[in-house]
Amino acid sequence: MIAVIFTSQRTKYTEGYSDFNEKLEAIANNMSGFIKQESVRQENGFGISISYWENMESAKEFKQIPLHIEAQQKGKTHYYEWYDVKVCAVNKHYTFNIKN
Repeated sequence: MIAVIFTSQRTKYTEGYSDFNEKLEAIANNMSGFIKQESVRQENGFGISISYWENMESAKEFKQIPLHIEAQQKGKTHYYEWYDVKVCAVNKHYTFNIKN
């Protein structure tokens, strides 16, 4: 499994941001190799999003989607003060859930 970890600091500019997110999430959800995404954002604009993929090829395929490329450019010019991306292999995974 591959994890793509995206940490960022948002600007105050929001026009079109939610639309990009919704469309990209829908595309990812329908892609072969996509597992899930987890995201959090603080009130000050700092956020972390992690997408999980079955393999590196699937993660790379998503990166090359034209809408994703457009969103990256808009992110650099409008949506983010900065961002950082890490692509990692997940070597171990386990879950604890007190409710189960």
